[in-house]
Parts: sequence; structure tokens; C-alpha cells
Amino acid sequence: MIFTKPQTLKTISEIIGAKMIGDENFPVLGTNEIHRVKSGEIVFVNHPKYYDKALNSAATIILIDKEVDCPEGKALLVSDDPFRDFNKINTHFRRIYSFTEELHDLEVGDGTKIHPSAVIGNEVRIGKNCLIFPNVVIGDGTIIGDNVIIQSGTVLGGDAFYYRKLDGNFDRLISVGNVIIGNNVEIGNNCTIDRGVTDSTIIGEGSVLDNQIQIGHDTVIGKRCMIASLVGIAGCCILEDEVTVWGQVGMASGVRVASGTVLLGKTGVNKDLKKGTYFGPLAENFKDYLKKEIKIKNLK
Repeated sequence: MIFTKPQTLKTISEIIGAKMIGDENFPVLGTNEIHRVKSGEIVFVNHPKYYDKALNSAATIILIDKEVDCPEGKALLVSDDPFRDFNKINTHFRRIYSFTEELHDLEVGDGTKIHPSAVIGNEVRIGKNCLIFPNVVIGDGTIIGDNVIIQSGTVLGGDAFYYRKLDGNFDRLISVGNVIIGNNVEIGNNCTIDRGVTDSTIIGEGSVLDNQIQIGHDTVIGKRCMIASLVGIAGCCILEDEVTVWGQVGMASGVRVASGTVLLGKTGVNKDLKKGTYFGPLAENFKDYLKKEIKIKNLK
């Protein structure tokens, strides 16, 4: 999430009541998750296992639960609960109304047709010559390009599935990102595409999605990808251009799939994949899978 105007380290520390380590005028441009964070942004970390990853990331401000050596050119915000305070910062600078208030600020391009039963949130942008079917839900801040088709029952911009366990209960990381749909995208019936926690969930130009597909927060789908029904893609994944995903594929959080890759039906993806064709509960090269099956049969 990029702030509407740059803030300072002192301003942010006062908002959350955290100790600051660094120049009080150190510039703060926004917040982001570790997978998408850029220079000038805040990332949070609340476990020693991930300290090095956060401190050595592109983030220049680290919201952390312990005072540690600050890398050169960066600043720290030391908090007793970084998860809580990350939420506090995000909701201070951006509010998602989730249909509790209708402020709108809706822009719709020429030639676009929206069924009266569709529900549209605030600050939504819809391009030209789009077709929005019955019972579609479009959440706050969603951006839709030109010539997009969204079929019935699809939800764009639901909350991210991102929780921690706190006092025996689940505590949500509040989602203040959005969804961006590129030009010439087609999305089938009853798909759910979650908005980013702090950034954008993106469906690239020319991609086509079948029915009943789940795409998690901050995931980026490249251009001209094809995804069949009942696929589940977790948060913070990257599918490069022209990836084909067949039915019932499941992808773990944070994996990257190279351009031109084919994932056959029911493949499970738990690691980054180079270009190829993959199959199996733990994705492996399809030819290797077939060779293994032949060997197993020959043992009988």
C-alpha cells in the first residue's frame, strides 16, 4: 500500500507507539508484505526465524518485535506486537468499507454492461466493453480493464485468508490491497479472487479462468494464462505468462511457475517450477513420473 503522501519514521512511530531506530525524518512511502515489498516501504516480522529475511529484504523500514542491529540505509520500528501494529498502520491510511457504506466513486467505460444484481464497492474502475453477469460482487478499489467478461457469482476483492493464532483464537491480518484485472480477461462462474493484503492481486491481460477457481491474496497471474475449474492458488504466488493449469491443481503459498509451463490435473505445487509439464501430488516432470510408474509396475 502506497500512502497518498510520504510519511516520516517519527509520524509512523507515533501512530503505533513504537520505538524508532533511525533518523526521525527517514521517509516512509507505504507498507507491504515480504513477498512484494519495495524500497521505502514497511515490512513486519515477529519471529526470529524470519529476522534475516526481513532485514535483508528490499524494505527500508522493518517493524520488528526485538531491538536488533539496524542495516545501513534502513530504519527500525520496535513494537511488542508487529502484527497488531501493521494492521494499525494500514487501517490508519486506508479503509476498506466492505459494503458497509456506499461512497462509490465508480467509473465505467463506454459499452460496458452491468447486470442490475451485481454489487459494486467504492472506488471501482471498470473499462470499456465489459460484461458483468448477474450476482457478481466487486469489492472496493478493484480495477478492471477493457473487454473483460465476469460471469455469474464471481467475487473480486474478498478478504485475504491470512491469520495468526492469538490467545486460542484466530486474529486476521486486515486486507487493504485490491484486485487488478487486465484487458481481455474472461472469468467464469463462482470464482473468488481475494484482494491483496497491502498490494494488488493481479490477473494479466488475455488470461482466461474457468468456473470455481480460488486465487489468494497478492498472487500475480501473467498474460494469456489458462486456468481450468476447481484450481486453488494460495497467496503470493506468481504464474508467469502463458501458463496452463488444468483442473483441481493446488498451489502452496509463495511459489513461482515459469512461463509456458503446463500443470496437469490434480498436480500439487509446493516449490518453484521451471518451464515444463508437471504432474503428481508433489509436482514432478511428467515424463519422469511416467518412467517411475513403469518401474513400479515392472516390480509386480
